[in-house]
Amino acid sequence: MSTTTKPQLRRPGLKKPGIVIVQSLFLGAVTFLELWLRSGVGVVTGVAILISFYGAVRFGRKGTEYVSVVTPPLVLVVAIFISLMILDHYRISRVAVDLAAALASVAPYLIIGAVYGWFVFLNAKFKARPSKARAL
Repeated sequence: MSTTTKPQLRRPGLKKPGIVIVQSLFLGAVTFLELWLRSGVGVVTGVAILISFYGAVRFGRKGTEYVSVVTPPLVLVVAIFISLMILDHYRISRVAVDLAAALASVAPYLIIGAVYGWFVFLNAKFKARPSKARAL
């Protein structure tokens, strides 16, 4: 009887590139679908943004908080721009107006997610610092 053991992961969770890829695919797909079905972004994309922030912070490894916070706004702008270029047939003037409107409609969700994400990042950074004990 031979027993095989499964390799153990050092720490569970996603690394930085994994977080970027998962957030990019998730936000890109949700944004494209909402733009295609509703001709604008709104609550569905907003909830996806919040899920993206929370999921990346929750399932990322230690030290990936910064990437978890910075990626969703960048991915969202790129996803909206590419989706609008596809759906608006490369009319630059219309794409510019629709991009500004789309970002304005999801701004509250981006702000809430960013506040949560930056809080988690700064809290982790603060806890990692050594404590300064008073010497008497």
